[in-house]
Amino acid sequence: MTNTSNTSDFAKGRLLVVAFEGWNDAGEAASGVARSLVESLGLEPVAELDGERYIDYQFNRPQIGLDDDGGRTLVWPRIELLAAPDSSEVIAASSDVGSDTEVFVLLGAEPSRSWRGFAAEIVDLVDVHAITSVVFLGAMLADVPHTRPISVFVSSDNADVRGQLGLERSTYEGPVGILSVLGDAVETAGVPSLSVWASVPHYVHNAPSPKATLALVEKLDELSAVSVPRGDLVEEAAAWEAGIDALAADDDDMAGYIEQLEQARDTVDSPEASGEAIAQEFEQYLRRRDGKGDDPRYPPAP
Repeated sequence: MTNTSNTSDFAKGRLLVVAFEGWNDAGEAASGVARSLVESLGLEPVAELDGERYIDYQFNRPQIGLDDDGGRTLVWPRIELLAAPDSSEVIAASSDVGSDTEVFVLLGAEPSRSWRGFAAEIVDLVDVHAITSVVFLGAMLADVPHTRPISVFVSSDNADVRGQLGLERSTYEGPVGILSVLGDAVETAGVPSLSVWASVPHYVHNAPSPKATLALVEKLDELSAVSVPRGDLVEEAAAWEAGIDALAADDDDMAGYIEQLEQARDTVDSPEASGEAIAQEFEQYLRRRDGKGDDPRYPPAP
């Protein structure tokens, strides 16, 4: 789990990676990265947030299934903080920075209510576990073509982090989600953070996007001392793109629309090279989700 790229002071110490299912998780890209971390690092729950207090079960419903013995069991949506079984165990090390990075993951259903109380509880957990930095992962539906590199927008409200990593500060003003609320809370508590968002083509919103997951994995690798195993992600991303190509080949309207998106994307040279363009895309997404909730192209996240 060692990353040999250059990292900053932000990557040292105890790093919390945050991802929620739902509104912030188009294509299940953000939660996919978090689950990969949990699985590859063998992380286990060290705290569970009170679902009765924070989750609306009409929106995130419990599911019933069969256990290993064939019995029916009810599984409730959860929000958990996960860490190594031995909190003193070194999870990832970066020889470049000369210090260890221990990884925590906050993962689960997006809280539906009591956001201020939820944020306060997360700040308490950050304090209890001596977490020194936080990365928020998100994925948004956007007017982007699946045939181009997934654009990733990284920002931070912390001036030191922006200086170390050469990041921008978002100038967006308007409605926000739980990640922004938590970001404000941890920054107020003196814990530096950054946000990483991937763009997912809105016309394939119903399916997981391994290409977006891979883009977030690579960006997390670049920005921190944590290298998430790719596993089959590269192959799955290629298969995902090929599958959409096949669908478009049988649908002239879809093919024409994708071509328009490609032309629009190409006018900014490269989605990865235009931070301003990606930032504008991110801000348009937030405004669209607030003002166009009935737009069939942008249905509410599951």
